[in-house]
Amino acid sequence: MDLPLVVGVDGSEPALRAVDWAADEAVLRGLPLRVVYASLWERYEGAALARDLGKPDARVAAEDVVRAGAHRARARQPDLAVSLAALPEAPEYALLREARNASALVVGSRGRGGVSGLLLGSVGLYVAAHADCPVVVVRPGGDNQARTAVHGRVVVGIGDEPAAEVPFAAREAALRGAVLEAVRAWRCPAPEPAGHPLLTGGPERGYGEAAAAAEVLEEALRDVPPRVEVRRRTAEGPAHKVLLGASRTADLLVVGARRRPGRLGLQLGRVAHALLHHALCPVAVVPHRA
Repeated sequence: MDLPLVVGVDGSEPALRAVDWAADEAVLRGLPLRVVYASLWERYEGAALARDLGKPDARVAAEDVVRAGAHRARARQPDLAVSLAALPEAPEYALLREARNASALVVGSRGRGGVSGLLLGSVGLYVAAHADCPVVVVRPGGDNQARTAVHGRVVVGIGDEPAAEVPFAAREAALRGAVLEAVRAWRCPAPEPAGHPLLTGGPERGYGEAAAAAEVLEEALRDVPPRVEVRRRTAEGPAHKVLLGASRTADLLVVGARRRPGRLGLQLGRVAHALLHHALCPVAVVPHRA
């Protein structure tokens, strides 16, 4: 049985945009959609306190939120099979557990409880750093359509140890009928002491780094199916800046994240962290074991 695509909701506008994207994506993949809302409010406060305060019972509110998300998905994709769950627990832990039996997990960029100064909510950041399946964060300001390739381009950032992100990106490009653009950033070496021949600005400066970047691209893309149109691009500069620029005209930006068993803290590199906060299109973080 195919694992469902899971989308986390909380009634916020970013979450509803994530539902739209997830509904389209589920149809593209031929998968059911599971809409999940998790909240600890009832566990901490209790229904009796809710009555005393004249507020709706948290369970009823949770069911309303998850029903609204499911209704939005069905309105967008009427033939989509949708299941729903309202869970009385912390959302980050509930979503991580859901991710164990999901083909991918989709979340919005921020939720209702987001601090205005934060560009990505804590729940989205946490699940992107720890989930066992690919996590897609639907960023604001983009087209956020999975059903139609608006730009006709899926971008994958090629790091030092490319793994699961390349097959994932190739599959997403094939589903959309889009071009797969593989990007490898490189940096010029630090300037040599005065009088060194490289300071003359000749063509040798950076040539080796660019050639090495091209080799990494070729190796990473060797198993991409022939049906997928691939464009290779090497670019000088910090990887996060190069990929942020690419996100302006991409339908999806894909990066990898190594999972290190036993290591505490967020298991996201600087590049993935920057893209999740600033990219102009949905960002997929694909985990692989170190």
